Amino acid sequence: MLSAKSVFQEILANDESFALFCSIAASGESQGGWENARIAALVPDSERELAPKITRHGADEDKHGRIFTALMKKRGLDPVPVPPETDYTMLLEKNGIGLAHEQLGRDERLTVQDVVTYLSHSRVTEQRASEQMELLRKYFADHPDIGRAVKQISHDEDNHLAYCHEELLRFAYAGHGRDIQRTLRACALAEIRIYRDVSLAVMAHMGRILGWSRAKSAVLAAGIHAMYAYERLGGWRRMVSLKMPERRDALGGPASAAPEFA
Repeated sequence: MLSAKSVFQEILANDESFALFCSIAASGESQGGWENARIAALVPDSERELAPKITRHGADEDKHGRIFTALMKKRGLDPVPVPPETDYTMLLEKNGIGLAHEQLGRDERLTVQDVVTYLSHSRVTEQRASEQMELLRKYFADHPDIGRAVKQISHDEDNHLAYCHEELLRFAYAGHGRDIQRTLRACALAEIRIYRDVSLAVMAHMGRILGWSRAKSAVLAAGIHAMYAYERLGGWRRMVSLKMPERRDALGGPASAAPEFA
């Protein structure tokens, strides 16, 4: 029976598809680490108290990149080039979502509005990351090779999402509510389209590696399109709601160490 779990199991069981999966994930996490480090260095003076949390966020993303690289190394695999059409983080940036890398590369202080834009973008993308890792945790938390990594990353992504909710609510109470909702909506509608395109591209590459039949590839593509239709019709709203999280001050301490892989 074709299911999300069976598809993931196929990908994990094959060295070539596993290397591509981990390389895509490691690249995205590393890019997120760089972005957060630059944002932490450039926050305006009025928001300097937020800088340690942004730094922690970036450190977590860097850690996740190292974890995916370590998973490959454990199997004697090297990272592989990431096809541009599967690069979720760069495609978001190219479509104007979040803060542009050109801006982050300059040594100019960000504005409060820039920080609101960053947090809104993060709230949307961390929703996606949290959901993806929750799915992997459901299926593979006890997996002997990737279980510890999945649980660690899932825990971190939930922390990131909680942090975004709490900080955006703080800015909303300070009078930025309309800007936040407008930015969240634009980010969410763009993200669901890019996620659809990236998912189709990733599945196409996996299908070629794993020798999937046209029928199987068509069924998987139909599932991706159905998910997009659901999100376009209203599922995107889960990405823009704000509520005070149970995990308060989720990024208030240092990043935890990455698990060791023998």
